[in-house]
Amino acid sequence: MKLLLDENLSRRLVPFLHADYPGSNQVALLGLEKASDREIWQYAKNNDFVIVTKDSDYHELSILYGAPPQIIWLKTKLEINLRRPP
Repeated sequence: MKLLLDENLSRRLVPFLHADYPGSNQVALLGLEKASDREIWQYAKNNDFVIVTKDSDYHELSILYGAPPQIIWLKTKLEINLRRPP
C-alpha cells in the first residue's frame, strides 16, 4: 500500500513511512500543492495511492465517486471535541 499524505500532513513524515509503506509520498513533494482536491483524488486513483488526510473533503469525494482511491481520514479527540456544541 502506498500512502499519499495530503498537504495538511507534514512531508517530514514520508521517510518514516517508507519501511512499512514503500512508495508513499506527500502532495507538496509531488508538486501538487496547488492542485484541487479533485485533481489530487484523480492522481491518487491513477497511481494506486491511499489518501491520508485530516480534512473531510476527501471523505465527501468518496461518497460522490466511490473508491478507488481509499481514504484514511485522521481525526484527533481535540478536533472532535471542538466540533461539538457547548
